[in-house]
Amino acid sequence: MNISTSNTTLQFLKKLNVVPRWLIYILDLSAASFALFISFMVRDNFMFDNLNWSIIFDSILLSAIINSIIFVATRTYRGIVRYTGMQDALRIFLSTGLSVSILFLAQRLLPNTILHKIFSNIVLIIYGILSFFFMLGYRITVKQGFQIIRNFRSSKKNVIIFGAGESGVATKRVLMHDTRTQFLVMAFVDDDRKKLNKSVDGVSVLSFEQFKEFVHINRIDELIIACFSLSAFRKNELVDFCLDHEINVMTVPPYAQWIDGSFAPLQLRNIRIEELLERDPIVIQNEQIRQQVKGKRILVTGAAGSIGSEIVRQLLKYSPETIILCDQAETPLHDLELEIQEMCSKVECIPYLASVTHEARMEVLFEKFRPHHVYHAAAYKHVPMMEFNPVEAIKVNVLGTRLIADLSKKYMVDRFVMVSTDKAVNPTNVMGASKRLAEMYVQGLSSLNYQKTRFITTRFGNVLGSNGSVILRFKSQIEKGGPVTVTHPNITRYFMTIPEACQLVLEAGSMGNGGEVFVFDMGSPIKIVDLAKKMIRLYGLVPNIDIKITYSGLRPGEKLYEELLTDGENCIKTYHEKIMIARVREVQFENVQCCLNEMNQLIHTTSEEFKIVEKLKLEVPEFISNNSVFEKIDKAKIIGLHD
Repeated sequence: MNISTSNTTLQFLKKLNVVPRWLIYILDLSAASFALFISFMVRDNFMFDNLNWSIIFDSILLSAIINSIIFVATRTYRGIVRYTGMQDALRIFLSTGLSVSILFLAQRLLPNTILHKIFSNIVLIIYGILSFFFMLGYRITVKQGFQIIRNFRSSKKNVIIFGAGESGVATKRVLMHDTRTQFLVMAFVDDDRKKLNKSVDGVSVLSFEQFKEFVHINRIDELIIACFSLSAFRKNELVDFCLDHEINVMTVPPYAQWIDGSFAPLQLRNIRIEELLERDPIVIQNEQIRQQVKGKRILVTGAAGSIGSEIVRQLLKYSPETIILCDQAETPLHDLELEIQEMCSKVECIPYLASVTHEARMEVLFEKFRPHHVYHAAAYKHVPMMEFNPVEAIKVNVLGTRLIADLSKKYMVDRFVMVSTDKAVNPTNVMGASKRLAEMYVQGLSSLNYQKTRFITTRFGNVLGSNGSVILRFKSQIEKGGPVTVTHPNITRYFMTIPEACQLVLEAGSMGNGGEVFVFDMGSPIKIVDLAKKMIRLYGLVPNIDIKITYSGLRPGEKLYEELLTDGENCIKTYHEKIMIARVREVQFENVQCCLNEMNQLIHTTSEEFKIVEKLKLEVPEFISNNSVFEKIDKAKIIGLHD
C-alpha cells in the first residue's frame, strides 16, 4: 500500500512541471505570515504563555492584507519556481522591504495605537529577514526537488566547462535548466591565474594541470569549451587529453547565435576537426584593403566556389560599389545570391552565369561592368579528374586564365589577382602543371610593363572544408560506419581555413606591385592518416576497432608531399609575417604565348590527349607525371636523351 502511494506521488510530481501561480501566491502569503508569527515568538523568547493570540491573529491578518496587495503589485508569483534566479530574489527582496516599510510607517504615524506596541522595531527587523528567507527558501527547495525528479527521467552527465568567464557561467546556467538531460557541472577550468582555486557561481575553478589530476579521480563525461579566445595550441592540447581519456568535447555556439544572452542546450555541438587545424587568428591591413576596394567595381570569377564565395563575403565589408559574381554553376551561384540577400548588404551583387572560357560572354561582361579589380578563382582543381580530362584542365585553368587576364589588360583593370595552388610547384599532375602554366602567363603579362594593370599571383595549399575536401569525405565515411580510405600511410598535406586563405588573398592582392607570386605560411604539413584517426576519435569511436582505416593507393597524378616553393626558388619577406614573395624563374612571354596558341589549336583540332600533355611538359619542364598514364611521355623523353 505504501509503495503504491509513493509511486502515485512520484508520478504526480513528474507531471507537475510548473507550479500554478495561485499556489505560489498562497505559499508567499503563508511564508510571510509564518515569518511574522516567528518574529513574535522570538520577541517573547518563545514563551507561549506571554503571547496574546487575539492580537497576533489580528496583526497577521493585517500583514496578509498588505502583502496580498504588494505581491500583486510586485508580481512575486509570476516566476517559474524551478528556474528561480537572481531576478526572483530581487523581486522578493523588494516586496519584503515594502511590507516592512508600510508596517513601520503605520506604527510611527499611529503612536497611540496597539500597532505601536505590536510592531516594534525588533519584530519588524526579524519579520523582514525571515520573510525574505522563507519565501526564497521554499522556492529553492522546490527548484532542487525538480532537479531530483529529473534524475528519474534522464541520465546524469558529469561536465567540466573550460572558461570561467561570462560565457562559461552562462553555459553552466543553461545546462542546469535543461529538462532533457541532467548535467552536473563538476568544475570550471581556466588559464587565468587570478581565478584559480576560487569559486564561480558555486563551482570551483581549476588550472589545466589540476584538471588532469581531477580526471583521474572523478568520472567526467563531457568537457564543454566556453572560451572564444582559446589559442589553437591550447585547444589541441585540451582535445588530445580528453580524447585519450574518453571525454567527449563540445563547444558552445558563437555569441552571434545567442538570443537574449543565452542559447539552447541543443546548440552545443561536438568540436570539429577544422577547429583543431586552425591556427591563431591572422591580422590583416583592413584599412589598406578598404581604401583600394571601397566604391569600386569588382569581378570575382568562380564566385560560387569555396574560395570565390568567401572572397565575396569578405569583400562585402569593405563597401565596394558592385561585385560581379561570375560562375558557370547555376545552383551554387543561386544559393550565393540568396545568402547575400539575407545579409541585407547595401553592395550591389550581380550574378553572371557564364564560363570563363566563353570569349563572347566574357567580353560582354568586361564591356558592360568595367571592373576595377579582378579576383580570378575559377579553376578545375580535382587532381584525378583532371588527369583523366587534361583537355578540360588546359581549357579552363590555362586558356580561361589567359582570356580573363587579356581582358583585364584590354579594359585597364587596376589589379588582377590569380588564385593558384601549391600543386603548381614541381607538378606531378596535369592540374598542377596547368596552374603553373597559367601562373607563367600572368607573370609574362606583368613583365610587359605597360603600366596599368598589376598582375598578382597567390599560391597556397589545401583549404579546410572546401568542396571535395578530404575532411568532408572522411565525415561521410565515418557517419556511414566506415571504412575510412586513405591513399597512403605517409601522405601529408598543408591545410588552411577558407577564411584565412581568402584574407591572405585580399592582403597579398593589396600589397602587390605586379608580377609577384605570393606564397602563404601554411604551417606544418599534416599526415592524412593522423587526420583520419583524430576525426574518428572526435566521433567517440576507436580507429581500426569501431572504424577501419584502409589504404587505397596513390591516385593518378597524386604525390606524397606537397611543396610551396620549387627547388630553385627562395622567398622574400613582406611586412606580413604570413605572406612571402617567391623568387620564381623569369619567363619569356613570347614563348608562353606561342605555347598557348599551339595548345589552343591542338584542343580544337585533335582529341589526342598525349600530344596536349606532351606540349604542356615542354613548357613546364619540371612537370614529371606520377602514378599516371602520362609517365610514358617522361620515359620516352629519357630514352630519347640517352639515344
